[in-house]
Amino acid sequence: MLLDTPVRLGVQLRPEQVQYADLRDAVRALEDAGVDIVFNWDHFFPLYGDPDGTHFEAWTMLGAWAESTSRIEFGTLVNCNGYRNADLQADMARTLDHISGGRFIFGTGAGWFQRDYDEYGYAFGTPGTRLDALAEGLARIQARWTVLNPPPTRRIPVMIGGKGEQKTLRLVARHADIWHSFVPADGLGHKIGVIERWAEREGRDVSDLVISNELHRRDENDADGLYDAGVRLFTLALQGPDFDHRLVARWLAWRDAHNR
Repeated sequence: MLLDTPVRLGVQLRPEQVQYADLRDAVRALEDAGVDIVFNWDHFFPLYGDPDGTHFEAWTMLGAWAESTSRIEFGTLVNCNGYRNADLQADMARTLDHISGGRFIFGTGAGWFQRDYDEYGYAFGTPGTRLDALAEGLARIQARWTVLNPPPTRRIPVMIGGKGEQKTLRLVARHADIWHSFVPADGLGHKIGVIERWAEREGRDVSDLVISNELHRRDENDADGLYDAGVRLFTLALQGPDFDHRLVARWLAWRDAHNR
């Protein structure tokens, strides 16, 4: 049985079809508005709109966000494990943790966008090989955090995105503090059961695992269903350059109503 925790709202700012100033201003506005977490994504090319439009790299951006904010948590939704050496990822995450005073969330996944791989010279492989690499990478990352000097300021939360039952959810059971997916409310109970069965085999208690889901329908009834199914971190993806701050305000009010 998962623990009941307060609802949090995360906003993903898509770093595409924008200028960096648009992203910087949006992050500051979201912190001032009371959003809990701000995310970008880890790609090298746009996923929506002009495929050759403007786009910015994730991790360097996070360093700027760490310095320009003071309260909000932040991270990638999600990092692609295959784009960077695992021990380097651990060091980058630890450094962001220190820059921000312990506000970085390490979101990660196996990767899927083939153009990134092809144009940047990474081997695309198969879903299975990418998941195997993620398993190896997560073990190395968490081991590296134990030997870095200085160590992280806190136990850096690990968010894993995905829903595959044989590999991804076993990694969630083994490593994750947050599980993120797009699974609808009527399918979450089954997936959580899979995680709990893997956790029993892994010898881990996942009662404090945070369930995260995308507000892709942007419908309060749908969100209420996700809440009833156990979701406590809700993420809202926004497209720039304007970003829809009125939509954010609506979902902040929904969050606050559930936390009364």
